[in-house]
Amino acid sequence: MNHEKTIAEIEWLERLYSLPDTRPLELTDLYAANQRHDEIYANNPWFRLWKRYGV
Repeated sequence: MNHEKTIAEIEWLERLYSLPDTRPLELTDLYAANQRHDEIYANNPWFRLWKRYGV
């Protein structure tokens, strides 16, 4: 097995995945982001008020 080639491929993948994703967001992406946001703030009393009454 060529260890240098494997290391080079891993480094290439690290550089590739460190780049920002420039694709436009789709509806499912926005839905998932909103769900994560809601889960993070679910126990916050101000967030619960906002979700319930839209204040």
